[in-house]
Amino acid sequence: MLIARNTVVTLKYRVRDTDGDAIDEGNNPLVYLHGGYGGIFDRIEEELQGKATGDSLEVRLEPEEAFGEYDADLVAIEPRQLFPDNIEVGMQFERGAEDGESEDGLFTITDIADDKVVVDGNHPLAGVSLVFACTVANVRAATQEEITHGHVHGEHGHHH
Repeated sequence: MLIARNTVVTLKYRVRDTDGDAIDEGNNPLVYLHGGYGGIFDRIEEELQGKATGDSLEVRLEPEEAFGEYDADLVAIEPRQLFPDNIEVGMQFERGAEDGESEDGLFTITDIADDKVVVDGNHPLAGVSLVFACTVANVRAATQEEITHGHVHGEHGHHH
């Protein structure tokens, strides 16, 4: 069976940066519903179209095709008193929008100094070019329920 819209694709994969450093060793297979459902980056989905079990490919993703460009406006210095006592660099938290602001999402604490905390709303891989290498391990027709829900069910997929 060839990869086409409304097929469930299982990939053995690994992701590296352009220096060859490991980002994700792909210890578990990646299983997604093919056909524009947002389960994988668009560029990879385009490259996989028409492939079959056993086929391999390697795709270089520029930042705008992956996690976006780094946005310095998403870095903020906040008063230390806004945070619990037990915070540490690397911790993440969700910040909700306030009073019509559009600034919500996941933020990472990148520095703590005296009475200030630096938070960064960029994805940790923002601004990074990635090399995605994969082999198609399996292709099957999606069930009607998977198509209706827009994601894979069962092993390695979503469970209700």
